[in-house]
Amino acid sequence: MEKSHPVREAVDKVVDKVAEAVSSGPSGEVPGKPGGVTPSPKEPTEPRPPAPPAPDQSGPAPFSPTGQPVDVPPAARAQGGEYLTTAQGTRLPDSDHSLKAGPRGPVLLQDHHLREKIMHFDHERIPERVVHARGAAAHGVFRAYGNASTVTRAAFLAEGVETPVFVRFSTVLGSRGSADTVRDTRGFATKFYTGEGVFDLVANNIPVFFIQDAIKFPDIIHAGKPHPDREIPQAQSAHDTFWDFVSLHTEATHHTLWNMSDRGVPRSYRTMEGFGVHTFRLVDAAGATTLAKFHWKPKAGVHSLLWEEAQLINGMDPDFHRRDLADAIEAGAHPQWELGIQVFPDTPDQTFEGIDLLDATKIVPEELAPVQPIGLLTLNANPTNYFAETEQVAFHPGHLVPGIDVTDDPLLAGRLFSYLDTQISRLGGPNFAQIPINRPHAPVNDMLRDGFHQTAVHAGVAPYKPNSLDGGCPFFAGQAEGGYVERPVQVPAGRKVREAPASFADHFSQPRQFWLSLTPIEREHVIAAYTFELGKVYEQPIKQRVLTVLARIDPYLCEQVAQGLGLPAPAPEGPLAPVDPSPALSQLGRTWPTTGRIIGIVADEGSDLEAVRAVRRTILDGGMVPLVIAPTGGLLGAGGDDPVTVQRTFATARSVEFDALLLAGAPAPGGDAYGARDAKAGSAPAAAGVDPRVVLMLGEAFRHAKPIGGWGDAGRALAAAGIDTSAPGVLVGDGGEGGDAGDGVLAEVVRLLGRHRVWERFPTAADIA
Repeated sequence: MEKSHPVREAVDKVVDKVAEAVSSGPSGEVPGKPGGVTPSPKEPTEPRPPAPPAPDQSGPAPFSPTGQPVDVPPAARAQGGEYLTTAQGTRLPDSDHSLKAGPRGPVLLQDHHLREKIMHFDHERIPERVVHARGAAAHGVFRAYGNASTVTRAAFLAEGVETPVFVRFSTVLGSRGSADTVRDTRGFATKFYTGEGVFDLVANNIPVFFIQDAIKFPDIIHAGKPHPDREIPQAQSAHDTFWDFVSLHTEATHHTLWNMSDRGVPRSYRTMEGFGVHTFRLVDAAGATTLAKFHWKPKAGVHSLLWEEAQLINGMDPDFHRRDLADAIEAGAHPQWELGIQVFPDTPDQTFEGIDLLDATKIVPEELAPVQPIGLLTLNANPTNYFAETEQVAFHPGHLVPGIDVTDDPLLAGRLFSYLDTQISRLGGPNFAQIPINRPHAPVNDMLRDGFHQTAVHAGVAPYKPNSLDGGCPFFAGQAEGGYVERPVQVPAGRKVREAPASFADHFSQPRQFWLSLTPIEREHVIAAYTFELGKVYEQPIKQRVLTVLARIDPYLCEQVAQGLGLPAPAPEGPLAPVDPSPALSQLGRTWPTTGRIIGIVADEGSDLEAVRAVRRTILDGGMVPLVIAPTGGLLGAGGDDPVTVQRTFATARSVEFDALLLAGAPAPGGDAYGARDAKAGSAPAAAGVDPRVVLMLGEAFRHAKPIGGWGDAGRALAAAGIDTSAPGVLVGDGGEGGDAGDGVLAEVVRLLGRHRVWERFPTAADIA
């Protein structure tokens, strides 16, 4: 168990407060309410204090700049008072008009409020991250199972210890204003506020990296970013410079293949794995060492979008992933991941089963080293302020705690330098750890002084060692006192060289293993992704070079992509690597919880509203989110005792927002169902008297392999969309009235949702052959 610590009690209080604030679970309200107060139609005129944060929100825990617990409520750090003031607290009578020499006269330089307001606005932006600029984040709690204590003395991994965390998800290539559902690697960075200091696990949703040495990091990012002459394309790898680099630099092949798989377009952050990528060294209480890789496994399973869905979402809702995360937390469907480790003997050559553990382009298949769960992460509170928390949080792989050390991975070595340098540049100086979201929950006595944005008020006169004027304080801490002591690892003798180990030269065996581990439907998606991406490349020689790389992975993959590009498929340059598939690399073939899934219920005034109310309640009780879709906003059955609130209209909804659809009948065309008002309605008359936007929605959901259910007159709507009611995953109730009408259909839809998609609806090339 973790030793007694002076801030442990304060940390526990913070954890309890966060958990208590959101422990009530789903409230029955659909998430997305923009504020904590319902507005009035007219502008308010009576002074009142600022509105409190929403129940699902939580700010950074109340700690001082030097890690001391502060007994103040989080709201004490927010704005206060009923009246508008200057930054110095002086109340203001007006903020709409500059001070002028008469109503039409010149603006006066003495207007101190104008100067302060404009000056602050001019400096409200800080440099965005070069990579991982677009992100979303949440607060949570990590509870350790205790079984990791056999390999590490890290106190936060002792049995039953709860540690507050802040987790930031992100895309890599896009700017802060880019879209969420682009094909890209995702970041999964977790800040653990442990009693021994901050530990940052800076992970990705892909377990391997493009490069083996950090000196090449500027090259891969320059290649992946928009072209420097036109600054296009944004947040995409489908362009010449990216494919030019990765086809010449074949150590990128493994990561590129993962990126072209379904992993490149996750359904949500909640259904995304995380990988620490590097191999770390764990140290136990006796000083014995073990090598390990970190894994995050989502409790909801690993699930992705189809590429057409991702493209539609980027136009319909570019904030899709961040909205999904925030809404799930607000709805009480708290995302969870298990943290697991793969462990390996700490041998002098740092290899395992012939795999070089220092090569960041390699994985260790789970069949060789199972992932052992060591704790549970629960995200249970949204940030109160995006800039103060999500934008200013500073992660660094060098933020370590006793019991976790680094290895000689050359990519990790460069990151240990780069992250610190980046934070100093982005956050205005070396005191970024004093920003509330970055503050440790352990006492800080670092002898660092001054600099930009110094908010601590240090006492004493001797910030140096040794000293006597401050009584020798601060003192050194050995391992017995909880000090971070690097393990004295033996370094082999060698020459100073710019070389890589021979084992780093294998660039194709693991990409081939990944390909062979995928199911036929997943392979189809990889082929489509390569064909799409390379179809955006201008230069033919680059396409031909990529095909040469693909031939080293698998001839069929190469042939199919070449066919889509209209190019000949080259023969492999050498024998194919003999590898065994790893079933753990596939996302399919299992069932998962449906908590947090979104089910659309299509209805109108002619629907059986009692059945709509019943299935809505059942969906909420199951931890899922029901969204009623109707011809107009407002209420269905407004004249009755229990009207149904509408969350989406036929004009605002699109199939990609939902994991499944339920049809409460066949809605007639709405008053705006014509192309000049809503292009989704098209120009043709409504088929079979069904709103054409519902027909479009059903057709999209069907070809995206989503479950579809209905009752009442739903069969007529499905027929209008050209959907065979006997097709896999299409369920039509046999009648019934009131609350029973949709129950059986919903139960089967939920069962299918546990598998994510109805993949058997469409044949693959293997099926056709």
